[in-house]
Amino acid sequence: MMNELTDAEFYADSSARERRALFSSLNRREQQDILYHWNFWARPEQRPPEGDWSIWLIMAGRGFGKTRAGAEWVRQIAECDGSARFALVGANYAETRTVMVEGESGLLSIAPPTQRPVWEPSLKRLTWENGAQAHLYSAAEPEGLRGPQHSHGWCDEIAKWMNNAGQAEAAWDNLKMGLRLGYRPQMVATTTPRPVPLVRALAGGEAAITRGRTQDNDLHLPVAFLTAMTADYGGTRLGRQELDGELITDVEGALWTRGMIEECRVSRNVARDEREIGFARIVIGVDPPASARGDACGIIVAGLGADGKAYVMADCSVGRASPETWARKVADAADRFDADRVIAEANQGGAMVKSVLHAAKISLPVKLVHAARGKVARAEPVAALYENGRVHHVGAFPQLEDEMCGLLTGGGYEGPGRSPDRADALVWALTELMLGKARVPRVR
Repeated sequence: MMNELTDAEFYADSSARERRALFSSLNRREQQDILYHWNFWARPEQRPPEGDWSIWLIMAGRGFGKTRAGAEWVRQIAECDGSARFALVGANYAETRTVMVEGESGLLSIAPPTQRPVWEPSLKRLTWENGAQAHLYSAAEPEGLRGPQHSHGWCDEIAKWMNNAGQAEAAWDNLKMGLRLGYRPQMVATTTPRPVPLVRALAGGEAAITRGRTQDNDLHLPVAFLTAMTADYGGTRLGRQELDGELITDVEGALWTRGMIEECRVSRNVARDEREIGFARIVIGVDPPASARGDACGIIVAGLGADGKAYVMADCSVGRASPETWARKVADAADRFDADRVIAEANQGGAMVKSVLHAAKISLPVKLVHAARGKVARAEPVAALYENGRVHHVGAFPQLEDEMCGLLTGGGYEGPGRSPDRADALVWALTELMLGKARVPRVR
């Protein structure tokens, strides 16, 4: 379609007159059929991937359309191949039935009334007119999958399968070992990503992976829902996992964990007006890049509250910028937050850093600091402040937090980019506020 729109998006963007003309050109049977014509409504990422694959992992945010994609995959094969034998596996029998079979996107709902399979709840079985069958299983009872043979499997929400005693892996393994019918056995797993062992194994294996966000399905989701989700969870670990479909894992040995950061997060509404906290000081930490073509310039704004806690207020960092550009960003942040001090690392450029900042704004109160120790060594006492609940993040800062969770105890960095520039700027700011020599706060 034009502008790479799906048929459904093209239809939605058409005028009411054009839509009426389209439907007027169809007879009643065609009008009914188009409601169940998946290729018309499906987005490209909801269709099976090309190539010779054995496992298709659809790992996306809530409301993306994962269940519909899985059900339509089953329907397409079942209606074309009477010898197909499916295993439908959910977290338990109740969810397998209510979501995968009887749900709004389940197998009974997506087919035209005259083509729906016969549903026999007592036998946990669906049978299509051509003889294709699907049997229901519970991942909580993996032994139920030992023995039966299938040609295809659809596993829903594998991230929530019970795994107290290894049931999730056992259910997956038993299903996989029973896929020995037909010429090309295949499995589809639909799930919201969570860093559980089964999901991590599939994401790091040879599965064909489809990723997606809740926002991708905005055509079929209420605007009020999307707005509320973005406002409440955008950028947080929960939002990135449940809405953006990111598989977020903690790096072993990291100074910060995702859970630690989530515990220290406060809503922007809590600190929108600094009078609610009574900031004694506000500083800006700056980690200048070595060159305009190098890493980002870390620019982090933090304040010291009257409660004795530090509040990370903004990440104004800028990537691949000239000295004039990042210096202007620092000056703008200082004006916006009425900062008392700019703390800038001087290892990269020395006096030049101060000169560039003063060129952007002559009155900037700049303090140069020198890194006598490595980034991780400087960060360790700051991480301890988080462990003790003495630092809060006012809102979410995904890029900064990714870097923080990549700094490893004892040295090393396994985060995004070549260097944790944002995290280093954060360390300078919080060191000044919380770990420096005692100072009498200036009345603001």
